[in-house]
Amino acid sequence: MSADAARAAEFLSQLAVPARLAAFAELVKRGKDGATLAELAYALDVPIQEAGELLARLTGIGLATGTGNGVYRASPGALREAANAVDRSQPLAGLLADYPQLRGNFAHGRLTSLPPTMSERYQQVGELFARFLALDGLYSEDEINRRLSVVTDDVAGARRMLVETGWLERDRAGTTYGPAKPLTSLS
Repeated sequence: MSADAARAAEFLSQLAVPARLAAFAELVKRGKDGATLAELAYALDVPIQEAGELLARLTGIGLATGTGNGVYRASPGALREAANAVDRSQPLAGLLADYPQLRGNFAHGRLTSLPPTMSERYQQVGELFARFLALDGLYSEDEINRRLSVVTDDVAGARRMLVETGWLERDRAGTTYGPAKPLTSLS
């Protein structure tokens, strides 16, 4: 696991505790004005000691900041930065940069929807996936499925799209796949 993924996992782990999530949400709601320990305790209907423990956890991982005058503020940017870092680490991130018109079909590095079959974008998704797979020989259907599952939940749809767009060729039995045409340089 990358450091960015570990940081995001830590954020999610800390925010999985309902009281911490409520404290973070309250600080986000209050914006730049923030909240004192007493105000947060009152808003969450918890004892001051518990509010202090919640704020200590949030500030400890960087999701909140405290000032010398006792006001705490949320740092939602840290959460956004962690999510963006995880997105950048996804296997398709680098390839998607060359296909900006396809960004609407992806979320967090995963295919969320295929474009209409007769569209130019359908062809482009096929090319993008062919680049991602980088096939250099024959592969079983299981291996193709395993590789595609990294970037889509609809493995069968993506595999079918690769065959329909001419990037992937399958044998008559439908059990072995290989590249159908060579990839050209994007430069």
